[in-house]
Amino acid sequence: MGWTAEDVPDQRNRRVVVTGANSGIGLETTRELARNGAAVIMACRSVGRGEEAARDVRSEIPDADLRVEACDLGSLESIRAFADRLGDEQLDVLINNAGVMAIPRSTTEDGFETQFGVNHLGHFALTGLLLENLHVHDDRESRIVTVSSGTHEMGEIDFDDLHGERSYDPWGAYAQSKLANVLFAYELERRLLTAGANAKSVAVHPGYAATGLQYRGPEESGSRLRLAAMKVLNAAVAQSAEMGALPTLYAATAPDAEGGAYYGPDGFMNMRGTPERQASSDRSYDEEAARRLWAVSRELTGVSYDLPRPALETETA
Repeated sequence: MGWTAEDVPDQRNRRVVVTGANSGIGLETTRELARNGAAVIMACRSVGRGEEAARDVRSEIPDADLRVEACDLGSLESIRAFADRLGDEQLDVLINNAGVMAIPRSTTEDGFETQFGVNHLGHFALTGLLLENLHVHDDRESRIVTVSSGTHEMGEIDFDDLHGERSYDPWGAYAQSKLANVLFAYELERRLLTAGANAKSVAVHPGYAATGLQYRGPEESGSRLRLAAMKVLNAAVAQSAEMGALPTLYAATAPDAEGGAYYGPDGFMNMRGTPERQASSDRSYDEEAARRLWAVSRELTGVSYDLPRPALETETA
């Protein structure tokens, strides 16, 4: 039998930030972390929905240590305000979970294409702003878990049209943002290693998990046919959000989870099952693309990291 939520180790005295904690995989991740004693900061775009989710968790786990904070990944101002409110509060884990999927083209308040802006740039900025909270420069181990998708395998980073201004396809933009998640997670791990930091950066994907994420695109585009198709697929193929959260929980808590790894479900076509280490797409291991994406992300967000740039393999060969 594979690794399950029952294998989550004691999380007492650990403080975790989960973005998008009010629904889907984020909510189930929050629930299991709280069940095992972690203090969870639920970073949510809507405080109201976050408080409702917290009540749901407390109805099952009365002593759950939860705090809801506003954090809109589509707003650099909101991200900075969230980080400012945390001050120098110590964190052990950051789970970059929030996301949007296959929606009609729109932009964030900072002018970024929404999927690239929320799924990648928002988390790039948040991670950089919380780096000192995660104590990457001392002897207490911390972890940064970034939730991608198997769809990243279809993604390409179009550096000439990152925001889909010339050509936009909802699924292509989603795949690009999810590839960016994996490239970021791997590049962050390389920089942490170069710095000698006692921290791990891990990428995960949930497989095909039934959450509200699948419905937003059809709802926003007004496609009742696509919405109906998604509901049928969720019922026939998808695993539960509880199962979909397992790779995230494993990466965040398992003693043997490895930095620079990519974890996902071990079942049929990696769409369902329990966590295992997997290979991501060939493009995700392109260190030059990762370095270029890092530089562009730093320029767009204005967030820099106090971490040294690693040498490329081609530079050390």
